Amino acid sequence: MQRSALVILCLLIYSCTMFSGSSAVGARAKAAKWTYPDARKSDVVEDFHGTQVPDPYHWMIDPDSPETQAWVSAQNQLTRSYLDAIPARDTIKARLTELWNYPRYAVPERHGQYYFYSKNDGLQDQSVLYMVSELDGEPAVVIDPNTLSEDGTVALMSQEFSPDGQLLAYTISRHGSDTREILIRDLASDQDFNEVLHWSRYTSIAWKPDGSGFYYNRFPEPGTAPTGEQNSYGWVYWHSLDTPQEQDTLVFSLPEHKDRDAYPWITKDGQYLLIWVYRGTDSRNGLYYRELDSRDEFTRLFDVREALYDVISSNGSTFYVHTDFGAPRGRLMALDAADQDQHNWTELIPQQEDVISDIHLVNDHFVLQVMHNAHELLRIYDLEGHFVREIELPAMGEIEDLSGRPQDTEFFFSFTSFLYPASIYRYDFETDEVTLFHGPEIDFDPSGYETRQVFYPSKDGTRVSLFLTHRKGLQLDGAHPTLLYGYGGFNISYLPHFAAHRLVFLEAGGVFAMANLRGGSEYGEEWHRAGMLENKQNVFDDFIAAGEWLIANGYTSQDRLAITGRSNGGLLTAVCLLQQPDLYGAVISRVPVTDMLHYHQWTAGAYWTGEFGNAEENPDHFRFMFAYSPLHNVDPGVAYPPLLVTTADTDDRVVPAHAKKFVATLQEKASPANPSLLRVETKAGHGGSSGSTPVSKLIEEFADIYAFLFHNLDMAVE
Repeated sequence: MQRSALVILCLLIYSCTMFSGSSAVGARAKAAKWTYPDARKSDVVEDFHGTQVPDPYHWMIDPDSPETQAWVSAQNQLTRSYLDAIPARDTIKARLTELWNYPRYAVPERHGQYYFYSKNDGLQDQSVLYMVSELDGEPAVVIDPNTLSEDGTVALMSQEFSPDGQLLAYTISRHGSDTREILIRDLASDQDFNEVLHWSRYTSIAWKPDGSGFYYNRFPEPGTAPTGEQNSYGWVYWHSLDTPQEQDTLVFSLPEHKDRDAYPWITKDGQYLLIWVYRGTDSRNGLYYRELDSRDEFTRLFDVREALYDVISSNGSTFYVHTDFGAPRGRLMALDAADQDQHNWTELIPQQEDVISDIHLVNDHFVLQVMHNAHELLRIYDLEGHFVREIELPAMGEIEDLSGRPQDTEFFFSFTSFLYPASIYRYDFETDEVTLFHGPEIDFDPSGYETRQVFYPSKDGTRVSLFLTHRKGLQLDGAHPTLLYGYGGFNISYLPHFAAHRLVFLEAGGVFAMANLRGGSEYGEEWHRAGMLENKQNVFDDFIAAGEWLIANGYTSQDRLAITGRSNGGLLTAVCLLQQPDLYGAVISRVPVTDMLHYHQWTAGAYWTGEFGNAEENPDHFRFMFAYSPLHNVDPGVAYPPLLVTTADTDDRVVPAHAKKFVATLQEKASPANPSLLRVETKAGHGGSSGSTPVSKLIEEFADIYAFLFHNLDMAVE
């Protein structure tokens, strides 16, 4: 096998061709025909409820096979040859480096006598965690993850402090993996304890008030779970400080429900241990509790898949619960844990026209993050649920984070919008004043640009929100390069937020557009459910309609409209590429889900069946998933627009097989008039919201993405 792989590699490299030319002309006009690396087609065929489905590139699911590695190497060489030949790439990279090079702070958190916050000086691969006794004092480094690897691929992820602020349990990720290692640091001595805890992915840590240890959730030790079930049985364990992990004890499990995950939390008064229980990515959680030092069985408060039940805080046995039970846009309830009769609940803040996205208890007040037409507002209520005030925000934007404890007289929040990097603000309850803690200084003047929100009809008439950011005084002549972004899934809201890399596109005269598609949470659970399972086509229709609206209203033309998305948004762009190939001048599909028939069999895919469905088990699911699955809907001979698909070799959330199989299918079937390229990053994972990707890798990736866009949308660097 190794010898044949070497022969294949030589043939592949020899067969690769690439047409290069002036970036002033679109690639469609320049490239007469594309020749790609050969990819062996296997005879694998599977039966899905009576339908025979070929899987000719099934062998690509093994990332370590010499054949797969040879094919990926040839693909990367082809893509690099194309991108490196674009004259604008070096200038784009230089400008991205300038734009990224500004200090970025995270929201401070108070623990014990110290404030803790993360900061990136600008071009550091990873942010550094600091501590300071006074906000204007000299900070001390707690953990600098840049010292943990030479290439910046070890990232500091979550941090959980003991109540007195003396101990820190923190997690690290290697090469972008979702797998976490838990380490524990004594902040007084600045030394880690000996133990390292393994087999965690989406980890919650709950310290006992006395600092003797903590509860945490993890998966089974490798080799102890049945084949294919390593990401099942995510139960809660107790870890005593300064002991090996082998001595950890199982505290909570649901052995009859291996597909459910449990997350621990201790009430601020230290009275109760609560366990959140989820099935996959479904936000409708179950909830269990018992007194912290009890050895009794846990009491079940709520069942999984009934509604969202998020305990905000407690007062004795009274729990304050943010829920969408009977209120798809959310409400706040108070309930006695000993009385499960819902008729005895007290509604403190009822459902509103706007969506209650998050609630915090600070200084005996409820601080609400509220989504109004897909941008956030900040409102304060008293403990009885009476409205107190609304905090004025600088623009339409997003509150990225908010920190404050029930006993604090202050809270901090981070606010961002399309044209403004995250600024950190402090609110003082005693003076009712908002002051700026940190305002970033970036090499960009936003005064010449504007953001506005419009609404357009989708295919079925549904009204959809669309944000537009561009230079002021834009003439609607249909000539502007436009980048349309979307996601539409998993109850995730996409609100106005800053990304330094987009400024390169705006400075070159581009229009950035972001659609708030069904499947997200911008308008509550009903909006989410209208874009999941059998309703998933609504998401694609919403996105296609956004592109058509941009063209019809004079912003752009088909040759100058590009679409982009990542993960579930990568699925979105791949589907829309296939369903409306004549609508776009270029497509960027990042870490996409493309094989809807098999995704649930790979790593984290099993978590998503509540959102997408399970084509293997359910014939009804197979019918609607097969109808849009990108891998299975490539039409032969179609001249699809120029496409760049990105993935990473160690992505253990959306495995790179999705991208590989999809690109191989396009290269085999589609017309060779336009390029279908694959970019595989090394020593990297899913990236995105996980925050683990080194800054240096991000700059390189976006230099490639925007070089591809500038080249194919006929854009000049200014």
